[in-house]
Amino acid sequence: MDAGASARRSRREMAAATSGAGRCSLRKVGAGRRPPPARVRVAVRLRPFLDGTAGASEPPCVRGIDSCSLEVANWRNYQETLKYQFDAFYGERSSQQDIYAGSVQPILRHLLEGQNASVLAYGPTGAGKTHTMLGSPEQPGVIPRALMDLLQLIREEGAEGRPWALSVTMSYLEIYQEKVLDLLDPASGDLVIREDCRGNILIPGLMQKPITSFADFERHFLPASGNRTVGATRLNQRSSRSHAVLLVKVDQRERMAPFRQREGKLYLIDLAGSEDNRRTGNQGLRLKESGAINASLFVLGKVVDALNQGLPRVPYRDSKLTRLLQDSLGGSAHSILIANIAPERRFYLDTVSALNFAARSKEVINRPFTNESLQPHALAPVKLSQKELLGPAEAKKARGSEEEDSGSPEPAAAPASASQKFSPLQKLSNMDPAMLERLLSLDRLLGCQGSQGTPLLNTPRRQRMVLLKTVEEKDLEIEKLKMKQKELEAKVLAQGASEVEKEKENCSPSALRPLPRRTVTVAKPLKKAVVMPLQLIQQQATSPHPEIHILKKRGRKRKLESLDASEPEEKAEDGWELQISPELLAYGRQKILDLLNEGSARDLRSLQRIGQKKAQLIVGWRELHGPFSKVEDLERVEGISGKQIESFLKANILGLAASQLCGPS
Repeated sequence: MDAGASARRSRREMAAATSGAGRCSLRKVGAGRRPPPARVRVAVRLRPFLDGTAGASEPPCVRGIDSCSLEVANWRNYQETLKYQFDAFYGERSSQQDIYAGSVQPILRHLLEGQNASVLAYGPTGAGKTHTMLGSPEQPGVIPRALMDLLQLIREEGAEGRPWALSVTMSYLEIYQEKVLDLLDPASGDLVIREDCRGNILIPGLMQKPITSFADFERHFLPASGNRTVGATRLNQRSSRSHAVLLVKVDQRERMAPFRQREGKLYLIDLAGSEDNRRTGNQGLRLKESGAINASLFVLGKVVDALNQGLPRVPYRDSKLTRLLQDSLGGSAHSILIANIAPERRFYLDTVSALNFAARSKEVINRPFTNESLQPHALAPVKLSQKELLGPAEAKKARGSEEEDSGSPEPAAAPASASQKFSPLQKLSNMDPAMLERLLSLDRLLGCQGSQGTPLLNTPRRQRMVLLKTVEEKDLEIEKLKMKQKELEAKVLAQGASEVEKEKENCSPSALRPLPRRTVTVAKPLKKAVVMPLQLIQQQATSPHPEIHILKKRGRKRKLESLDASEPEEKAEDGWELQISPELLAYGRQKILDLLNEGSARDLRSLQRIGQKKAQLIVGWRELHGPFSKVEDLERVEGISGKQIESFLKANILGLAASQLCGPS
């Protein structure tokens, strides 16, 4: 067991070494634009015994080795132990601050970079997940500590004079029996989970509350926590009956050009624990809740296995929980999984199951990226007047001509102040006020630093002239293309008119008479024709007294309405009809009857529509009931119907007659 664990550990170290080399190359190539892939980090927390004196009489089933590894007794062989290694292991004496500072606090900085992060508490029921996430007033958990530090970071980074303006909003929801419920607005009902065009998971209709301080957070969070569904079981008096998700969104807007916008999300997830209903004693509603919890956690395990195996389809959509955790597992978030386990031996199987899930989860690779975009109003085009497009010399000439035309020049304006003299924004009255205010503040800042009128929006005269010349050339090309199009259209119309005139000259007046009325005839089904042997046809043609006429051509009249008269015309239409002499019919029937009474099964198979099965049925019926008196007696044989006898006669009579007539020749 130890040898297998050491082999797996060596493979993981080799994979980590290769992935570290890949991260270095990615950092060099991408120049810091896209963060390197990040593995899901796993921390294990062992809670103390619920009864303080139980540890003396009952030894724990889990023992910590160091700060990253632990061992569990092998239930198949108590002489062996199962060793596990994770990113961090927190024993019975670890505090809430140890867990938060060691595993959760380092990922908060990613939110200010426009990236997502998530913290998941996993484990069986009664293992201390809710205590780890929420804690108590004396020992706050991960959620209050993370919000307190995050809001402090927001205040520091979003202070006046910093390049970014930051804001924070929060949402709180639970997944109860595969229903997404808003804990801030319980009356909203079941919500849907959507995915936008960029692959981000969102929930339309989920309430978002802006928060600026920890007091604001407590004012919204504490009443919403009372709306979460909890219940009592044999193992836990306040067992969570749903998965709770706290979503904290950090929006950043750049105060200076190029006015970028970033968005980072923090998911703080308290998962409901897996339950063994034999030990919890769940019945009725509690049993139904337990089934929904175990089903969602089972899908969560399938998602982790699919990600580790590299399957083409990951079953995120099989559960609302995994759909919501799509960013956290195999997505774009920096993820921390805190696996909570219990030391009691009665929780042994649950502990091993949680440790196995944690061991599989740490192999999942996420690919975080920065959610950055430009603000919409920063992309709006600036409309400049014709005077602003002109250079200084052209503008002076235009003003001089206007003064000469008016004849009454206005007195010169007062000299502008220093800020107005150096500000290039005084003529941009059509700009968005918010953007104008930012540009003015930037202009003042540059003026304070000694910048002598930096042209933020003024275009140099040479570039402006080049642009105007390019626009004129494009307009000329467009005009030329329009003229060519008109010439081609006129040429096509002239060719069409000449062709119409030629057709009128070539056509006679009688042929151009309009059709007053036209009848529509319905196609009739084709008649079946029987192919006769060539010898029979030749013999009938040379014989002076033919005994039979197989096919006879006849005329059939069809009424048609004339084009220019109301009287119908009769037109003969050729057709074929089948005529067979009675002697040939009688001979053919007799020949078939003799073959039915005297022939073997092999002889019967030579007939049309008679196979191996029907031949055996005919021979068996003849042995039981004697010979057939007429051909229609075949209907008495089981499996042969009247319609089959008719098709049988049609298929065989002419063939037998042909063989009879061709035989003497």
